[in-house]
Amino acid sequence: MRDEKGRKLPKSEVVFQILLLAFMLLLTATFVIPFLLVLGTSFVSTAEVARRGFVFFPEQWDFSAYQMMLFDNDEIWRAYGVTAFVVIVGTFLSIMVTAGFAYVVSKRNLPGRTFLIGLAFVTMVFSGGLVPTYMVVKALGLIDTIWCMIIPTVMSVWNMLILRNFFYTIPESLEESALLDGAQPYQVFFRIILPLSKPAIATICLFYAVEKWNAWFDAAIWLSSDDLYPLQLVLRKYVLMSSTQDLTFDLATGAKPPDMAIKSAIVVISTLPMLCIYPFIQKYFVKGVMIGSVKG
Repeated sequence: MRDEKGRKLPKSEVVFQILLLAFMLLLTATFVIPFLLVLGTSFVSTAEVARRGFVFFPEQWDFSAYQMMLFDNDEIWRAYGVTAFVVIVGTFLSIMVTAGFAYVVSKRNLPGRTFLIGLAFVTMVFSGGLVPTYMVVKALGLIDTIWCMIIPTVMSVWNMLILRNFFYTIPESLEESALLDGAQPYQVFFRIILPLSKPAIATICLFYAVEKWNAWFDAAIWLSSDDLYPLQLVLRKYVLMSSTQDLTFDLATGAKPPDMAIKSAIVVISTLPMLCIYPFIQKYFVKGVMIGSVKG
């Protein structure tokens, strides 16, 4: 085994590389195998699931679980629309608020900078609790609106700290030269800071998007209209209904899919979109997190 320059690696380094590769393959298998098992089970029929249980490859492909979830009612697609709005609009607002706050507190000569950071940090340690939070959301008029899933969680302090640390790595001379050329502070932020921060911005966008895609608890508390239910809350309802045998489904066989197939299809439906998006921003992911952790 040789390194990038063609030099032969010592035996200890070769053993380390082999052990590292074996560990990474094992770790990958622990993530991939369960998902493939759930994916295969989502296509099993009632007779096969009673005989085989969870399977990787069904003997006979049965799409009844997906037909029930995606094509026999419009509730799932309406929930997809709500979740897409929350993810897209919520992530955009969150990244703008987070980046703006992080950029401000990254200025070491800013008056009151320590107070602002301390005020934000307190919210990471102490929470007002469910009842006070509900009262604040109600006072803002967000109850039973789609904005109750966006505004209360618009900024994560942890994500803000990551971005702030990333902004420390950008030379101040770039901003000073832009200001000398007549640029306004907001132009410096949008035309210089944000373009240079693509890796960190993409990473934080992924964090926010996954968080908002999987969110259901806030919606369960603050929403009473079924039309505003996000995808995760609707799928949770289907899981509970299938567990209590309240879910009916009429195909040519006159029977609903098995509970295992329904629950497996729900996992696939709720996971697949994020899996499709991740490869497009994966190249920024590691770089953004590592650069943001260099300086504190």
